[in-house]
Amino acid sequence: MSALIIGVSLTACAVGPNYSRPAAPVATGFKELKGNALKGWKVATPSDGPDRSAWWALYRDPKLDFLIKQVEVSNQTVAADAAAYEEARAVIREAQASLFPVLTGSYTYTRTRTGPNVSSGAGTSLASSRGIGGGIGGGGIYTTTVNPALDGTWDLDIWGKVRRQIESDTAAAQASKADLDYAKLSQQALLATAYFNLRTEDSLHDLLGRTITEYKRTLTIVQNQFKAGYSVTAGDVATAEANVETTQAQQFAADALRAQYEHAIAMLIGRPPAEVTVARHDLSGTIPKIPVALPSTLLERNPNIASAERTMQEQNALIGVAVAGYFPDISLSGTLEWIGKNPLPFSAAYEVWSLGAAGTETIFNGGLTSAQVDAARATYWQSVATYRQTVLTAFQGVEDQLANIRLMTQQLAVQQKAVANARTAVDVYLNQFQAGTVAFTTVVTAELTLLSDEETELTIRQDLFLDSVTLIENLGGGWDSTLLPTQKELQQSFSLLPQLPSQ
Repeated sequence: MSALIIGVSLTACAVGPNYSRPAAPVATGFKELKGNALKGWKVATPSDGPDRSAWWALYRDPKLDFLIKQVEVSNQTVAADAAAYEEARAVIREAQASLFPVLTGSYTYTRTRTGPNVSSGAGTSLASSRGIGGGIGGGGIYTTTVNPALDGTWDLDIWGKVRRQIESDTAAAQASKADLDYAKLSQQALLATAYFNLRTEDSLHDLLGRTITEYKRTLTIVQNQFKAGYSVTAGDVATAEANVETTQAQQFAADALRAQYEHAIAMLIGRPPAEVTVARHDLSGTIPKIPVALPSTLLERNPNIASAERTMQEQNALIGVAVAGYFPDISLSGTLEWIGKNPLPFSAAYEVWSLGAAGTETIFNGGLTSAQVDAARATYWQSVATYRQTVLTAFQGVEDQLANIRLMTQQLAVQQKAVANARTAVDVYLNQFQAGTVAFTTVVTAELTLLSDEETELTIRQDLFLDSVTLIENLGGGWDSTLLPTQKELQQSFSLLPQLPSQ
């Protein structure tokens, strides 16, 4: 027991640098929020953000709510990342096991015969003539030997090599958990994107259906005027018919895209497409007002950033693992065995024990250790650059979506006016055509312009919904770094051992 206490106490130090999170390029505020660029939006604190468990509730769509809740349960990408996280937790336990001594046991049972060859007649006669019994039988002496033994070895982690490895593995597990949370968020965002795309195709189907009805009404007017002998040609009739048929073809194309989005939704919730049917419904309403946190808060609310930050500590700890290569390895060993005829070890005839210590240090390896330390440091600085780039990418994503939403909101208002004017133009030109004051080509041009403007308006509304989903994803949904398990929690299986401070 004293050796155990001494060994644990020797692990109090750990070579290599202690981790401190490097600075990240963070602005004081988002450019697109300055000067009330987005009226009605506000800078939020973490508690003001979307609900952690249901950021999609902001859209107030029961069907979307039902579908997204199934992502965490059945999505196979999420399931794979969940398994990777469990693997990372197991790796921590593997590393922690190296802090303990290894104890092995053996039990040997030997039955030995010594004497003349029992196949020889002379030997048998000799044994019989002497009248030997007890230990002699069948022409020889039989001896039983029992040898239970215990062997133990303990590699002392004096320089903290194992503990730095545990620190690295624990940070890797935290990064894996952040990756799992990001996978959930990204798969939920993909489903929301597919859902709003599907709703857009529903709206386009209805828009084209209304347009087909209007084109058929125009076709009837053209046919009636052609039959009545007005200044309408067969070409005008053919053009009106072509407009109807072209729009019908567009409707089939919209339905084909809708089917693909429905299949994508099925895949995202982990079910075959044949089992998922989403009823038709137009893309209605407006996007919600999304509270936007300060840029500095984004570092704690985006799981992708958190994963990159945890990777930095993982690589920083591996520098200590490499530095420990400069120092000697010290180990303890011991053996305790019993030898005798009794199967119980404590009543054996003989007891043998030994204790030993060994130290091994590399004297020359051609600069291998130095190269390993340099490689570990370079890998760490690579992770720092990756972290800072991840932060910049996240900020760019937020700024992009804020700009898109701001400008497309203005674009939508202008486009709605264009649709209203195009509708008026169609009504006026159609009346003038019936009165014979304009040619049919004027009506056709106006109708095509109206459909194009209506499709553009729908596309803008679609993009607003998609950009709002992307904005929420870049903001981390309702996630923040407090949802990550701490290093202490991940190492609690061996909490009696001294640990490096949690980061």
